[in-house]
Amino acid sequence: MRKDFDVRQENKRLVFLVGSFKIFAFLSLISVFDSCRKEAANKFKGSNDTTYTALTDTGSNTPGATMVSSMFIDTVLNLSFTASAPIMLSNAHDIVIRGISTSRITLFNCSNITIKKCKIGPNSQSGINISYCTNINIDSCYISNVSTGVYAGDSQMISVTNCQAKNMLGPFPEGQFVQFKKVSGGGNKVSFNKFENILGQSYTEDAVSMYACNGLPGDPIVIESNWLRGGGPSKSGGGIMLGDGGGSNMIAKNNFLVDPGQYGMAVSGGTYISIINNTIYAKAQSFTNVGLYYRNYSGPPSFNIVITKNAVNFSNSNNQVNNTLLGPGDPAPKGWNGNFYNAGLDETLLPANIVAGSIFGSQ
Repeated sequence: MRKDFDVRQENKRLVFLVGSFKIFAFLSLISVFDSCRKEAANKFKGSNDTTYTALTDTGSNTPGATMVSSMFIDTVLNLSFTASAPIMLSNAHDIVIRGISTSRITLFNCSNITIKKCKIGPNSQSGINISYCTNINIDSCYISNVSTGVYAGDSQMISVTNCQAKNMLGPFPEGQFVQFKKVSGGGNKVSFNKFENILGQSYTEDAVSMYACNGLPGDPIVIESNWLRGGGPSKSGGGIMLGDGGGSNMIAKNNFLVDPGQYGMAVSGGTYISIINNTIYAKAQSFTNVGLYYRNYSGPPSFNIVITKNAVNFSNSNNQVNNTLLGPGDPAPKGWNGNFYNAGLDETLLPANIVAGSIFGSQ
């Protein structure tokens, strides 16, 4: 039977008491993020890649992302939270952590854990740190003012859904809303989340980063239907990065990005990776460069890459439109010519305040 950590129900077997949380196992972890520096200064030309990939069906024949009604639902509105000390669990299984406010949650060698409707942060480290775990579901949580929102390393079946996060503090190599490192297998996803950085209050790197991750051919890692606003001032970080350090079988689709940083979305190596039906806008800032790029920084051969049907209006630091870029000698991904420049895209692509922070008190 699943154990339910719900501080609002005293009849549960395990109870969190304010200021006296009993930690069953303590483990202090220091996250070490490996990341390739992803600089791209000039636009290069490459040959067409006509290789086959199975990651092309997004259910949409129109360029750019499509608004989905569920994306407007504030899943963490009007919640009450009970204060808790940091939660650190090792070798724990079949547990639900629900309804708490804490600075940090750390899981090591755990399985079948759900973290739901919790408020996490502030904290100088990561908000949720997951290592060597299986089947961890993070849903409808609010994470703010942490170095990285969710870090998952050497794990499987990691799901981050319906969450809101604000102001990732970094600095490099941290600074992600979601960082997967060596996450593998099926059931991995980052979907229907709202992420927002306020310039001057945060120092994000890659907002969503997949480092050396491998999904399955029939069950790829999915980054889908997320709203992402704000990035910088890092001159190497940006929106959604796939294939950092290589990897395989992942797809980013139907995401909306506004002013995400140095770049919008990118593939920097790996195989069987797709970026399809996303919408990306950025105004000129001191750190902006390019909307979409593909360049193999990973070392091993990179192939079966699809980047198509994305709508982009991205201005670099010289206030010039710079929507796409290919690395020297890298073949153009399949569908590369199917990306669209949409001059009508601007900051109104997303609501002015996509994270409903005021209901949570101080952020």
